[in-house]
Amino acid sequence: MSANEFPPAPTDKKTLEEGTAFTPRFDDSGLLTAVVTDASDGRLLMVAHMNAEALSKTLESGIAHYWSRSRQALWKKGETSGNFQHVVAMETDCDQDAVHLRVHVSGDNATCHTGRRSCFYRRVEGDDGDIRLTEAG
Repeated sequence: MSANEFPPAPTDKKTLEEGTAFTPRFDDSGLLTAVVTDASDGRLLMVAHMNAEALSKTLESGIAHYWSRSRQALWKKGETSGNFQHVVAMETDCDQDAVHLRVHVSGDNATCHTGRRSCFYRRVEGDDGDIRLTEAG
């Protein structure tokens, strides 16, 4: 599948939400939100974005690819770190503008560029108006 082979989203809401055709709805920037969790324990690992090429490459290879908004470039997760995300399952939401990837991470099991397992490693806490970040468990 090439980056341009995704069919257009149906205009009929019932067909979009109940049909069997995968018709991803990219935003005005050509991106789709990707939520990534560990396939073994469900831990939230990261949230990223995919353009049509990244989505196509992910579906073709089984290795997660994303679009880096900061670098404006395609990004094969794990290409430099060795922590590849092997896609076990992909789901889409009701209106097909987001995907959920369930992955197994190879290498040292880190997903975050900081070397942590998850990009969500800090908890937002607050009392008496004092908001701070603490290490998440």
